[in-house]
Amino acid sequence: MPHDDPDPARLGDLLHAVFRRLRRRWAEQLAPFGLTPHQFRALDALAGRTGAQGHPHHRAGACRQDGGSGSLRVKDLADALRIAPRSATEVVDLLEQKGLVERVPDPSDRRATLVALTPRGTALRGRVREDRRRESDEYFARLEPEDRAELERLLRLLTTDGPAPD
Repeated sequence: MPHDDPDPARLGDLLHAVFRRLRRRWAEQLAPFGLTPHQFRALDALAGRTGAQGHPHHRAGACRQDGGSGSLRVKDLADALRIAPRSATEVVDLLEQKGLVERVPDPSDRRATLVALTPRGTALRGRVREDRRRESDEYFARLEPEDRAELERLLRLLTTDGPAPD
C-alpha cells in the first residue's frame, strides 16, 4: 500500500506540539505536590533512576551511609539533568528547604559534598511516580496497545545517536 512520505518539518512540528502538551500536563500534575519538572527529575536522578538513553546517572560507589538511595555531587546532578551546575544548585537548595534532599559529606573526598534523598523525598517521589503512571495511562489510552508499542519503538529510535536505518 503506497503512502506519501510526510514532510520532516511537519513531523517535527507535530512532535513539538505533543511535547508541549505533555510538558504542560506534567507541570500541572506536579503542582499539587509542590514540585517543578526539574525538581522531580532531580529526585529521580538521586534515586539512581536510569535516564532515557539507558545510562545510570547515579555516582558509582556513592551511597548514603544508611543504605538509602544513591547520592550525587551537584556537578554530577547537573550533568544528569543536562542543566548548568548553578541551576542544579538552585534546584538542590529548594529541595533541601522542602526537606526532600540533604547534603552529606562525600566519604571519598572530605572537601566534597553529596546530595541524597531524605526518607520524605523518597516517599514523595514514589507518590508522584504512581500519579504519573496513572496520568500517562490516561493520556495514551487513545492509542491501541500495539500503537503505543510502535510509538515507543520509534521514539527510542529517534533518541539514539546512530545513523538512520537504510
